[in-house]
Amino acid sequence: TADRVDEYLQQYRGEHNIRTTWQARERIVVGLTGGPEGRTLIRRASRMAAKGSGSEILAVYIARSDGLTSASPKELAVQRTLVEDVGGTFHHVIGDDIPAALLEFARGVNATQIVLGSSRRKTWQYIYGPGVGATVARESGPDLDVHIVTHEEVAKGRGLPIARGARLGRARIIWGWLVGVVGSVLLSLLLRSLENGPGLANDVLLFLFLTVAAALLGGLRPALASAAVGVMLLNYWFTPPTHTLTVQDPENFVAIVIFFAVAVAVSSVVDLAARRTHQAARLRAESEILSFLAGSVLRGETALDALLERVRETFAMESVALLERTSDVDPWTCAGSVGPAPVARPDDADVDMPVGDNMALALSGRVLPAEDRRVLGAFAAQAAVVLDRQRLVSEADRARRLAEGNRIRTALLAAVSHDLRTPLAGIKAAVSSLRSDDVAWSPEDEAELLEGIEDGADRLDHLVGNLLDMSRLQTGTVTPLIREIDLDEVVPMALGGVPEGSVDLDIPETLPMVAVDPGLLERVVANVVENAVKYSPGGERIVVAASALGERVELRVVDRGRGVPDEAKERIFEPFQRYGDAPRGAGVGLGLAVSRGFAEAMGGTLDAEDTPGGGLTMVLTLTAAPGRAQAGAALPAGATS
Repeated sequence: TADRVDEYLQQYRGEHNIRTTWQARERIVVGLTGGPEGRTLIRRASRMAAKGSGSEILAVYIARSDGLTSASPKELAVQRTLVEDVGGTFHHVIGDDIPAALLEFARGVNATQIVLGSSRRKTWQYIYGPGVGATVARESGPDLDVHIVTHEEVAKGRGLPIARGARLGRARIIWGWLVGVVGSVLLSLLLRSLENGPGLANDVLLFLFLTVAAALLGGLRPALASAAVGVMLLNYWFTPPTHTLTVQDPENFVAIVIFFAVAVAVSSVVDLAARRTHQAARLRAESEILSFLAGSVLRGETALDALLERVRETFAMESVALLERTSDVDPWTCAGSVGPAPVARPDDADVDMPVGDNMALALSGRVLPAEDRRVLGAFAAQAAVVLDRQRLVSEADRARRLAEGNRIRTALLAAVSHDLRTPLAGIKAAVSSLRSDDVAWSPEDEAELLEGIEDGADRLDHLVGNLLDMSRLQTGTVTPLIREIDLDEVVPMALGGVPEGSVDLDIPETLPMVAVDPGLLERVVANVVENAVKYSPGGERIVVAASALGERVELRVVDRGRGVPDEAKERIFEPFQRYGDAPRGAGVGLGLAVSRGFAEAMGGTLDAEDTPGGGLTMVLTLTAAPGRAQAGAALPAGATS
């Protein structure tokens, strides 16, 4: 009911373009950064969800839209598994503005709470902004509760994001130009406003500081522009003769030249260090991805969809498809895909990675830089391996099923050739004797021959019935009609095929009713009791007793035969299995297999236990019907004799 109400609520909010949160149930969104603190946040959200019935956990990782993610793929995989273990779901969202993307996701899923970790920034790093947690808390509004959870990684700093190392981003480049060019102009105005300036040497150092800052923020080009603007401003405003671009004192000319050379050298070194840092971070990310792929090969993972989803998350794509064809002239077919609207041909994709001659990995969403194709090639090769492994596993399962079918057919042929022919031979001999004109049969002899015909026909009917029941179980066509009934209404009827006086029946009148199919239950009890009578020594009576255990009812069939060893207790329930030296005419070995199949179809179980003192006990466990215990009907006189 809650799910249906929630579905209608989501539909109504979508039709009326409602973006605020309507609190139908607690939905807790956990914001993950890919760092080790994510495990703490997930467990904290799990404890919060456990306080309310029907609460949901949605873990979301927001990646930037440019290239490889800055998070560790291995750590994200661990956190994804942890989320699923606590009953939540993992989501991957693309967004350059992380606070806005997180709030948009939370409002889109009608979340009521957001769990974030305390910032890993060091104190001085707050000059770049308040951070994700503070921004989300400020902009969440009154309909979303934001929880900031402390953890062991607080204030330990975080590494340079890979995407920013490769491409500094528009914001950083703009700040580099502003600091390098506009900052130099503002600095010159400030120095001109002072009556007694700090001197040319200090002016050069101040302009050099702005050039280094421009290199740190925007890279080499803003730093070179800052150096050029700084040289012109120093020459025009602070080097005699002022207001001209000429230099009177050679020492001042040397100072300006040295300033420009130092500015270019420092900015080049800073830019080179930034690129080296990016390369190291990128290689680390690539090595972790390749290590994950190698580990998946060793672990034998065969989930193609999971691998394609990893490709989509890693490269921030909209959809990924693995395409294949049998030859160069045949059309492409899709072996697996993730994401909306996957392409049908490699030519239609934004990025395609061939795998051999007739297979390709096709990605849609954006064009990848050349440096990403090396990792993409490893993913494509792994996808081909996973697809081959899936097909091998499928072929192995098919071969196993064929082998099982062949084994059953072989056993069936053996049963037909011997066990079914034995009663047929007896019936044929009796009928031929009765029709013979050479012998005058007495009424007693005729009655004996007719009894033999009836016994053979009953045996044939029993064997054919078990064969038909096993075929129904094998094809999954058994559909039980469950209703509430007393055991003492069914069990006595199932004892009609056993000799009179061979069974002691003990079913209390206070026993609760059971929810079963009466016809299937009668077949189960009949097969189990007949099997127990067959293997019991002469003179030993079978005990059929029932008892209630909570919401279950147990029916025990106890014999005093030679029993079955523990290693063979499960094997006796397999089709066409007869334990020990059972006579060939005793049946085809389907009785217990059919009984267990019918018991499981009714939601029960059938197991074998040792009888204390020797023998075998079959335990049939059934589901008790809800409500009070029902009084049983009176038992027939012969049932307990």
